Order: sequence, then structure tokens, then C-alpha cells
Amino acid sequence: MSYYPTVIIGAGPAGLTAGYELAKKGINSITLEKDDKVGGIARTETYKGYRFDIGGHRFYTKVGEVEQFWQEVLGNEFIQVPRLSRIYYDGKFFSYPLEAFNALSNLGVINSLLILWSYFKVKVRPNPIEDNFEQWVSNRFGKRLYETFFKSYTEKVWGIPCTEIRADWAAQRIQGLSLKKAILNSLFGSNDTKTLIKEFNYPILGPGMMWERVQEILESQGNPVQLNTEVICIEHQGDRITSITTKHDGKTEQISGEYFISSMPLTALIRRLDPLPPQPILDAVSKLKYRDFLIVALVINDPYLFPDNWIYIHSPQFKVGRIQNFKNWSPAMVPDRTKTCLGMEYFCSEGDALWELSDTELINLASREIVNLGLVSGLEKVEDGAIIRQHKAYPVYDDQYQQNLQIVQDYLSRFENLQTVGRNGMHRYNNQDHSMLTAMLAVRNICGEKHNLWKVNTERSYLEEFTSKKASGQREEVSSLQA
Repeated sequence: MSYYPTVIIGAGPAGLTAGYELAKKGINSITLEKDDKVGGIARTETYKGYRFDIGGHRFYTKVGEVEQFWQEVLGNEFIQVPRLSRIYYDGKFFSYPLEAFNALSNLGVINSLLILWSYFKVKVRPNPIEDNFEQWVSNRFGKRLYETFFKSYTEKVWGIPCTEIRADWAAQRIQGLSLKKAILNSLFGSNDTKTLIKEFNYPILGPGMMWERVQEILESQGNPVQLNTEVICIEHQGDRITSITTKHDGKTEQISGEYFISSMPLTALIRRLDPLPPQPILDAVSKLKYRDFLIVALVINDPYLFPDNWIYIHSPQFKVGRIQNFKNWSPAMVPDRTKTCLGMEYFCSEGDALWELSDTELINLASREIVNLGLVSGLEKVEDGAIIRQHKAYPVYDDQYQQNLQIVQDYLSRFENLQTVGRNGMHRYNNQDHSMLTAMLAVRNICGEKHNLWKVNTERSYLEEFTSKKASGQREEVSSLQA
């Protein structure tokens, strides 16, 4: 049996941030990762020299400590990228954020007036209940605009009706945006909406570059990051985790530690505990759901296709949900300047018809859709393709998740030397910087502070809602999250 002061499960942004912060405090750790590379959903995949991001990761934050972390690790290896995205709906492209004249032109005068009438009606008589996504969005945009733009795309992403999606998800992802604010921003050229930024940092070789560099730093300091390593058992006695059993290259190993930080999915964590939790806990965790995701990377024989970083496809007749143009994130992502690499993103669930398509079938589907969208002139332009399937990409905020998550959370709180961090570790739709913040606070807890990690991204709903502070005030931002 080997021993490390801290054992970290998962080498995504949260797990590696924990290891990095521990190392700065002189505390050794080992990080265990099931995959063959670091970064989790923020990794960068490669295919024949083409690099692609799994979902699109902007490096933008108003959390001072996170910004400092990024600069320490990569510094001048960031590039500044202008944010440009549009929505495709009903055969037309809409600017996003909304531009009044563009929207009026695309929707037509009559439809635009009906949308405004629907908005004014809900302002006079709003729905007194805001339990689900449909109710929350309709109260802020009107029922007609909700049905025009929000409904089809959201149901494509989650695979369930909007009435079964908790309002928590809407409040977390589109906080501060309303039809009134969008129109005023468009007419007067301002943009104080927290979710909409005009420029962001991006590692020149993609987001995985950040986490590969952190891995190098940790290993150079004697803190191993062990890949292809599956956690198969988490032993505990009383209120303490005692050791972890792993499987690597067909061999099992037991690792003990003083503290444990986990970013593995809560569903897997609970089922690997030995002894197992009581049946009500197992029942609750079995009801926590995830949405899976796959990306079809297409190599297009064309040096320029469209200027956007990404385009949202709201029209329900297309299966693709979002299209990334990796060349517009960083030119270095595409090795041949005469080509373009697109990421066709499909939201699905493991085992459904889309997930079960072969790689060839998926490439053919994505090729047909990109041509039918009018973004590529013909099928002959598509030269090559590659598929990445991502399990458990998004925790589902269905109508049962909150009560089941609370049951699991209450049970795990009994373990005095275990903390869960990150998106999957907390079953919460965190962005990269909030996942990192949970890890930073976990490390501070190990050092004697008392922070409630579950308050991150709930008291202050969206990442860009943090107030920008000078270095002298950054500590105040984090200290407000103390229990």
C-alpha cells in the first residue's frame, strides 16, 4: 500500500487545480484519472494534427484567484479571441446577443409585434409559479419568444420537455438577461448583461494545453498524475475514508491518505464506497441523471466558411445542436491553412439511436447537415472526420434532481476527510472557473479554513456575476462563501 497526504480522484480542471494549489502549500498529492489524458471535458483532442475542444471553453472569469491561476500557468501563451456567435432558426441566422434590426428583419414585423405583445402580457400578469424552465423563461421573455427560440434548442440539448427541467438551470445559465435588457443593449450599443462578453482568453493550442501544463508542473514536483487508472473501491471506517483501491494496467493497488478530494461522478463515487451506503442513498443516487454528448469533427477543404466561434442550431429539423469553428478560436488548432475544422456537436444519451450510430454514419449525418444548413457548399468539400463520445457531459436538472442530490449530499457530509468538487463531483452545471473555485476552497479547508463548497455558483448564480476586483480585494470575493 502506498501513501500520499492527499489523494485526488479525477484529473479535470477541478482535480488538477486541487493538486496545483496543494503543491503551492507544500502538500504532496497523487491524482488518479481513468482516461488516457488530463483535462476531462476541458481536454483538447487531436486527429491528424487537427485539434478540437470538447464543447468550447472560454477562459473568462471575474474570480480573481482563477484568473491568477491561469496567468501563472500559461501567461503569454493565451491569445485574445473576439466572441462571435449566432443562432440558426427557421432558415435564418440571428445575431447573438440580439440585435433589434437583425431580429426584426428575420422575424418580420407581424411576428415581432406578436412577440412584444406576449412579453407585455406576461409583465402585466406573470406566472406566479417558476418551478420549471418554461415558466422561468416565459416570465422574462414572453411565451411566444420562449416558443420561438428557447424551447426547441433546450429540448434538443436535454432530451426531455422544458416543463421537466428545473428553473434552477435557467437561473444559473442566463441570469441577468431579459427581453427588455436585450433590446436596450441592442438599440444603444451597451452590454452590461453578465452572460454576454465580447472577448475572451484562449490557450493557443486549445484548453487542454492548460491542463497538460499543470500535469507537467505537478509531476516535476513529485506529485504523480496517474492516467488509465480506475478507482474501483473507496474504503471507509466510521466517518473517515481510509484508502482507495485502483486498477491500472490490469493490476490493483491500494492507496491510503489523510485527505481525499473527488471530482468523479457522484453516482460512481457512492457505488464504490465500501461498505456501501444504506439503500435510500443508493436509490437517490440512481435517480441522478446525465446527458451525454458526441462531437463529429469535420475537415473541410475550404480556408474560410463563417466568422463565428460557434453557431447554435435551434431549428428542430436538424439533429446537430451547436457548431464550433475551431479555426476561429485559434488558427493554430488547424495545421493546414487551406482547410477548416468544424465540430458538429450532438446531445444524446448513451444507448439511444444517435449514440449507437457508427462513426461512418455519424460523419455522413454531420456532412449532410452542414451542407443543408448552407454553411458548406457541397458534400465533396468534406474531406475527413473523427468522432469523440463524451459520457456524463452534463448533469440533468430534472424535476427530481434537487431532492435526490440533497439526500446524497447529506450522506457524504458525514465523512470528515472527503470533499467533492467540480461539475460531476457535485452534480452541478458548473463552468470551468467555478469548478476550479470549488477545488481551491477544498484545499483551504484542508489547511484549516471552513468553506461550504455547495454555495459556489448558487449564492452568485453565474460566473460573470462576480464583481471584478483589484488584487487587494480578491480575498473578499472568496471569503463571502464561508459557511
